[in-house]
Amino acid sequence: MESEQRLKRKRIYRPYSRAQFLSRRSLILCLSFFVFLMFLSSERFPIRTVSFHPVVSVPSLSILSKNSLQDSFHAKLRFPLSVEDRVLFPDHLLLLVSDKIDEAEKLDCVYHKVLNHKDVVRQRVLSVDEFDGFRSVVSLSLRSNRTVHSWDRLVYEAAFDGKTAVVFAKGLNLRPHKESDPNRFMCQFGLKNSDEEDEGFVVMTEAIVAAQEVVRCSLPSSIRNNPDLAQGIRVTVVLASRNDVEHVRMPSAFRFRNSRSYDHRRNRMRQKENIAIPSVAKLYNSKSYQTKRNDGKFELCACTMLWNQAPALREWIMYHTWLGVERWFIYDNNSDDGIQDVIEELDFQDYNVSRHTWPWIKTQEAGFSHCALRARNECKWVGFFDVDEFYYFPRHHRRGLPGQNLLRSLVANYSSSRTIAEIRTACHSFGPSGLSSPPLQGVTVGYTCRLQSPERHKSIVRPALLNETLLNVVHHFQLKKGFRYLNVPESSIIINHYKYQVWKTFRAKFFRRVATYVVDWQENQNQGSKDRAPGLGTEAIEPPNWRKQFCEVWDTGLRDFVLANLADPATGSLPWEKSLL
Repeated sequence: MESEQRLKRKRIYRPYSRAQFLSRRSLILCLSFFVFLMFLSSERFPIRTVSFHPVVSVPSLSILSKNSLQDSFHAKLRFPLSVEDRVLFPDHLLLLVSDKIDEAEKLDCVYHKVLNHKDVVRQRVLSVDEFDGFRSVVSLSLRSNRTVHSWDRLVYEAAFDGKTAVVFAKGLNLRPHKESDPNRFMCQFGLKNSDEEDEGFVVMTEAIVAAQEVVRCSLPSSIRNNPDLAQGIRVTVVLASRNDVEHVRMPSAFRFRNSRSYDHRRNRMRQKENIAIPSVAKLYNSKSYQTKRNDGKFELCACTMLWNQAPALREWIMYHTWLGVERWFIYDNNSDDGIQDVIEELDFQDYNVSRHTWPWIKTQEAGFSHCALRARNECKWVGFFDVDEFYYFPRHHRRGLPGQNLLRSLVANYSSSRTIAEIRTACHSFGPSGLSSPPLQGVTVGYTCRLQSPERHKSIVRPALLNETLLNVVHHFQLKKGFRYLNVPESSIIINHYKYQVWKTFRAKFFRRVATYVVDWQENQNQGSKDRAPGLGTEAIEPPNWRKQFCEVWDTGLRDFVLANLADPATGSLPWEKSLL
């Protein structure tokens, strides 16, 4: 009888005991978490002054902001962001992060094994920037022990273009200025992340054309039918084996799940036979430049790639806007001189300038190809020229004719042409003109002495009429069959190229050149190239009498043109002088 009553009591109190146990466990967990947070904010915690808002981390790497930990107690604590890829450049490490990071966060610290304060390594963050509208890039002065991609061999960008994908890759070893055999390549689409050994299901399609660092491939049919399905999908270039080149037609089917079918096994066998280049490139169906403008295209746009040229932007953009440029694409190659502030100010003043983060060093030709794709749906014409190059109309100036919108009017005359798709203009190279410091009123007014003969040319193109390879040599593009370029006479239009400026400005060219096939000047190669200053060695040491060199003809034409048309009548100041004071 007594045992029956004891069993009965157990049956009655068992549910209550379990609930009581759960309640106590929850209370203990909450108190433990609170104590842990208090511990983090205490004086004994070794990284007390560093916030966990936000944290960007990989298994042995974290990037922390300067904001105090107290932000976390105000609902600002963010989950760790994922570092998808790492690219090792010669002088820095680039992390691609799968989220946007606000530049105001001021990330500046990297910690290895951050939970073990006895083994903490602090590294400097060089820069943080938005990238491709969906990710961020973080540059570090760091050699990581994690798996990284070598910049010598890497697929680094990809973009939709109609029913094709345009893929940009280093290490293809293609001829600089020639088309290559597309049968050597295929494109591989899949969901694989760089750190995963299992690639998941992938599909390969044939290359249509290939040139320099660009391979264009057909899209798998399911992506063509619904591009949103491929948002963020990774793409790479595969070097095709001989069997694939001669006999195999690649499938166009696309799946998002693993499969054990025969087709899947055969596809995996082909992957092993072929060589896929490591990739950090993902496809995004960006609405910003895939859709056409509803109110018609701009007549004239301009695109450039630069590194640390913020002081030159205002003069270059304001002057050419006056000549008729309506839209600006600035491809920023890792600048750290406050260029974003300059661009935001110009855009606030309705100069219609956009900055595109392009972290890939020595890829100017590929960047221009990418820009041509991006601008095609917005612009009838796009000029590709540098921030030290300025268009000038000597005939109009001599005749005292109005100068405003001259450049736009010139290209508009050929917008309906059935044969002309590119307008080429010769360049005159100017020297320091006797100056020892940068001219206060800008390069157009300050530098007035040049070499006698023109050097090279620059082009304005119709992006809709470029060859599908997008092949270019910076100065001009390859056009579709049936179209040609027009050389305008020097007497009517010329480009003043302020190439050899005062030494303080000029010496920066030693430290980085953005063009793919131009050797950095510190390397002992191609010292006779026209890209270099004649007689200049491999060290950034000012030659004797630099300020008087490269001066054969005194030419004040553009200076007089600018002062006559743009100077304030009362003060004589020019619109861009604000940034130079």
